[in-house]
Parts: sequence; structure tokens; C-alpha cells
Amino acid sequence: QSLGLPITDEQIQEMEANLDNIDFKMAAEEEKKLRHDVMAHVHTFAHCCPKAAAIIHLGATSCYVGDNTDLIVLRDGFNLLLPKLARVISRLTDFAEMYADLPTLGFTHYQPAQLTTVGKRCCLWIQDLCMDLQNLERARDDLRFRGVKGTTGTQASFLQLFEGDHSKVEELDRLVTAKAGFKRAYMVTGQTYSRKVDIEVLSVLASLGASIHKICTDIRLLANLKEIEEPFEKDQIGSSAMPYKRNPMRSERCCSLARHLMTLVLDPLQTASVQWFERTLDDSANRRVCLAEAFLTADIILSTLQNISEGLVVYPKVIERRIRQELPFMATENIIMAMVKAGGNRQDCHEKIRVLSQQAAAVVKQEGGDNDFIARVRADPYFSPIHKQLESLLDPSSFTGRAPQQVAKFLKEEVRPALIPYQSKMGGKIELAL
Repeated sequence: QSLGLPITDEQIQEMEANLDNIDFKMAAEEEKKLRHDVMAHVHTFAHCCPKAAAIIHLGATSCYVGDNTDLIVLRDGFNLLLPKLARVISRLTDFAEMYADLPTLGFTHYQPAQLTTVGKRCCLWIQDLCMDLQNLERARDDLRFRGVKGTTGTQASFLQLFEGDHSKVEELDRLVTAKAGFKRAYMVTGQTYSRKVDIEVLSVLASLGASIHKICTDIRLLANLKEIEEPFEKDQIGSSAMPYKRNPMRSERCCSLARHLMTLVLDPLQTASVQWFERTLDDSANRRVCLAEAFLTADIILSTLQNISEGLVVYPKVIERRIRQELPFMATENIIMAMVKAGGNRQDCHEKIRVLSQQAAAVVKQEGGDNDFIARVRADPYFSPIHKQLESLLDPSSFTGRAPQQVAKFLKEEVRPALIPYQSKMGGKIELAL
């Protein structure tokens, strides 16, 4: 109307007055008859708006309705997920800060390695989630509107409506894009927006799924070690057969759903690859499933992970015991250095430690006993010059390197600034009904 077409205020007001007056029964009957979902609603809307019936859907195509709506829904879906992801990061940030200095045994290949801290390990999780936060923001901000492009993307119908005035067609595209809340529209489309857009959207959600799967797998492994556990309710039953069990079912649920989320990206990959020329309809039913499922799955995984991160339980005594089992071997280099400083010969000391450590390893592996390496060092007169230093040489905090400093710097300089846009939405714990 603003661009000069003969559309009356009365027609516009009639349509506005009936926006929520949807006769779903009639729409279903129309679709059964017409075998076309959009036209079923065009007819139903026109029935409510007899004065505007002649101009409803004028110049448009079904994908003007469907694709533009999808893009709005995708954008709004990201806006629902982003604060939830930020809340998870915030909860884990508090956890990392609380345990920044607590030494724990690090693992590579799931074999004992150098010490780290509980907080530093949590920062590995947080860093992945921060990357996901950035990726979701980028994918949302990269979305454009399909806009007003016509049946094959040429805008021919609108050019005809405006009697060959290209500037008015471009202005219509710009106005509709702006009214939908988008800054830009795709300059070229077929009948649909490029299905590569769906690949981008589901790729970042699948990547989020991978991050959460890794985090929850770590928690499950730590639960087996009895070092860290997810929340466990007072009357919760871990197993129907084994009353003593405390199965990490929340983390297992996250892993289970994350696997589903990761596989969903295969749908848009295949859909985009087989879109013939300007469009084929084999995308439609597929997209109605995979796009919705991806956002719904990501949503419940984030809610569950938030619940987990708000109730993580740490068992420092168990962590300390495991360190005591492995630290003696890790401390051998420190012992050698101390002996050399006390006047010893490095090669002689190395040989002494090699023999004692193998003896201690045999006790652990063959007899199932505790690591008695330090007791053997204490009992050997050769090491008498450093016997008084052994306690300090075995202080776990001296083996964690700069882990506490890394935690503080990372949280201050990278994590908290990324959370600033979501500060007003950080409140509220999540209680899971099931």
C-alpha cells in the first residue's frame, strides 16, 4: 500500500483484526481437500477477511510464508538457547573458581599423568562451551531473511505488480525484511533460501552436543572414581537391583540426547546436496523434523546440564588418596634434584630410584597393595640427606604448575566478559521433575 498498490486501510484493518482468529478445523478440512498446507490457511484466512480476500498472498509463494517463518523461528530459537548456555557457563565458572587450587590427578589416555586442579579441568569444559556460545551467536547473527523473492527467486511477480518499477520491488524487499526484525535479506534465492543455511544452524548445535557429551562423559568417569558426582536426591534409587548404586543418570541422559543432536546435522547436509535447481519438495518434511528436534534437544540438554552443574559434589579425601597413590612416582625427578643439591650423584640416585620404584610397582600390581615407594626411600640410608625434605617434595600443590593462575586469568579475561550480555538472565536454579 505504501508503495502505491490499490490496497485499502479497511482491508489491512480487517486482516489485523483476524490475526488470531484461526479456524483450525476449517484449515484441516481445506488441507485435506487441497493437499496444500499454505493454501489451506490462505483460504481459511480469506474466509475470515472477505474484504481482503482478493489481496491475501498477492504475488507471494508458499516459501515466502514458510521459509521466512522458519528463519524467524531459527533466530528466536537461538535467542532462547543462548541465555541457557550462558547460565551453564556461569554455574561452571563458580565451580571452577571454588576449586581452582584443589590438586587432582590428571589423565592422558585415561592413564595417570601430571597433576592438575579440579578448577583447571572444569575450565577445559568451560572453554568448549564458550566456543559454542560464540558459534551460536555468530550463526544467529549470520541469519538473513529470505524476503520477497517470488516463485523462483526472480521477483518477477512483484515486478509485474509494480509495473516494471525495480526500485519499488527492492524497497518492498527491504521493508518486509525490516518489519521481520532482520537487518539483511539474502540477495539471491531460488524458491527457498539456500539449504546450506540449515547446515550452518545444525552444525553449531551438533558442536554444542559434542561439547556436552565430553563434559558429561568426564563426570561419569569421575563418578566411577568417586571423586566428583552429579546431584543425587535423598530418596533417589540408582538401580532397581543394586541398592548401593549411585548411577550418574543425568549425565548419561545428556550423553544419550547429545548423540541424537550430533546425528541430526546429517539431515540438512543431505538435503542441501540434493536440492535440484531452484527447489525440490523433498526438503520440506525432513526439515520440519530435524530443525525442531535439534533446538528442542539442545534445550533440554542445557537444562539438564545446568541442573548438574548447580549440584556437583566433590570428594577431596578421595582425590587426595588417589594423588598419594600416584604422586610418589611423579616426584622422582624432584627427589633426584634434591639429592644432587645435597651432594649426591645424579646417575647413582637415578639407579637407586629405578630399583625402588619397580619394587613399589610390583607391590601395587602383583600384590594389590598401596604404593610404598616413599616408605622405601625413607628406609634407605642413601636418601638420608633429604629425608626431612620429603614432605615438602611431595606437596601436591607444587605439582600443579600454573593451573590456579590459569583459572583466574581465563575466568577474568575471557569467560566473564562473554557472559556480560546475559547477566540479567543468570538467576534461577533448575529442578528436574524426572
